Amino acid sequence: MLNLLLRIPILESKLWDTNDFGEMLIRFGVDLLVAFIIIRLIYYPIQKRKDFLFTYFIFNIVIFFICILLNSVKLKLGFAFGLFAIFGFLRYRTEQLPIKEMTYLFSIIAVSIINSLTSNKITVFEIVFTNITIIIAIFLLEKVFLLKHESRKDILYERIENIKPENHEILIADLKERTGLNIHRVQVGRIDFLRDTVRIMVFYYEEDPNMSLNDDAFVSNRNE
Repeated sequence: MLNLLLRIPILESKLWDTNDFGEMLIRFGVDLLVAFIIIRLIYYPIQKRKDFLFTYFIFNIVIFFICILLNSVKLKLGFAFGLFAIFGFLRYRTEQLPIKEMTYLFSIIAVSIINSLTSNKITVFEIVFTNITIIIAIFLLEKVFLLKHESRKDILYERIENIKPENHEILIADLKERTGLNIHRVQVGRIDFLRDTVRIMVFYYEEDPNMSLNDDAFVSNRNE
């Protein structure tokens, strides 16, 4: 009776296939493990961004199931590149995705596609080696080679005379004193001569990687 029920087609699909479902669970387990190591154990302890933590996991899970459920489609390569084109360069209306977060997003998409679209022509060892290589590369770049984590903040600055090239050192010193950040370079943005203010992007190294400042822009204490 059970075998008869399993053979009943639902919307032109089989009700159950032990081999296919088992393979999907194994692939999903491997994919989720790799994503967890990259996102939760490497990315989050450094960046402390819970919003991206949510985004990366959801992207990875959704794209994995999209790929594996459409695995029988003949346009596999074009389908994979299409996902990269759509999601890899995604921009949110509320916030422009920083280049580092974009790289993590690209890696998470790549991991989900690798673990879902590989065929029987690729050995298990090759899949495992690829996943481990990605994890090791990200870990080494974050924890070993890039020990100094560069962050940036957008500041509304009112001492507009300090943006002159000859006052560059004065500008850096003033920003260091007023923000308490180890600023090593600045980028001057929009200048408002009517209000005597200027938008400045400051770049600094975080002394303590576990300390994360609020992402809201610093604003000068000038009364407007």
